[in-house]
Amino acid sequence: MIRFEHVTKRYADGTAAVDDLSFEVAEGELVTLVGPSGCGKTTTMKMVNRLIEPTSGRILLDGEDIATIDPVQLRRRIGYVIQQVGLFPHKTVLENTATVPHLLGWKRARARERAAELLDLVGLDPGTYGDRYPDQLSGGQRQRVGVARALAADPPVLLMDEPFGAVDPVVRERLQSEFLRLQSQVRKTVLFVTHDIEEAVRLGDRIAVYGQGTIEQFDAPAAVLGAPATPYVADFVGADRGLKRLSVTPVEDGDLEQPPVVHLDDRLPRKLGARWAVVLDADENLHGWISAERAATGTGTVRERARRMEAWLPVGASLKQAFATMLQHDAGWIAIIDEREKGRFLGVLTPARLHEALRRSIGADARDVPRDEVDVETVSSR
Repeated sequence: MIRFEHVTKRYADGTAAVDDLSFEVAEGELVTLVGPSGCGKTTTMKMVNRLIEPTSGRILLDGEDIATIDPVQLRRRIGYVIQQVGLFPHKTVLENTATVPHLLGWKRARARERAAELLDLVGLDPGTYGDRYPDQLSGGQRQRVGVARALAADPPVLLMDEPFGAVDPVVRERLQSEFLRLQSQVRKTVLFVTHDIEEAVRLGDRIAVYGQGTIEQFDAPAAVLGAPATPYVADFVGADRGLKRLSVTPVEDGDLEQPPVVHLDDRLPRKLGARWAVVLDADENLHGWISAERAATGTGTVRERARRMEAWLPVGASLKQAFATMLQHDAGWIAIIDEREKGRFLGVLTPARLHEALRRSIGADARDVPRDEVDVETVSSR
């Protein structure tokens, strides 16, 4: 969808903001551009909508050289979200969101209908927020309106320049989660500029790590964290890159242990064969757990002695989420379910298995093989 071919931006004093840049962003892919201030990442993004013109090279949008497209028409085909949002203070939220459709000549009713649809999509009820003005919103709400406005004309490409950088960390994490949910639905081709490696790792399908005007590594987040291409990248992602990698490594079926299992309507067993067992309903869905002590000292059915399960996650959740859930509930293990099958129990993840999953993930990237083909003993001996 977006292709850079030997693109250079050199200023009059000889400074090269970007130097011989070549990379490609696939349709529907979210690529994060990350690096320190002044490294050229924002310049790269602004050349896509011709807010900055390259000195040499070509940028292609869906196979078309953008230098041949009228800049105004080009920008109306590309969504653009910035840190300061840039909402019109004299217009309502609904009017702000409908800005680009109006410029494209949409009829008023259609533009407002589209704006209301997008506000709802970003989690803002148009009936509640549509008639408000920007100064009546929180910073996080204004950012949501900015995203809705950028999407209103259904552009194929979205450019985002540190869009969540001006809000506090709690709101920022919520906005990131909301944007990931939104991207899973709309699947835009996104260039996302950030200086925060954790944000880049969490959001990006691939990450472009910038040095000074050049890309030092362009790869999947797990690969950047697990196998930095240069000492510069290793230093930039930090010595704690193993911890960061937890956020991009999913829990898989092969990571799970299979503990003893009992069912709600079973008679209480005198011995579980373990300190605890998982309790399932008749459909094999997770209900809770029971300790060996409670099973041995009670009478009747498991239902009467079982406890609710609080520490659980769906398969595919990140190892970071799993670790956080263990800490939150002070749990020595968490249950993993398949939400697509109404909560069917798959197994449990223990701290030891979590560690093994992380080691397998790193080994799989190093050898370019699936995780289930990596032997943990081989990884540990490397």
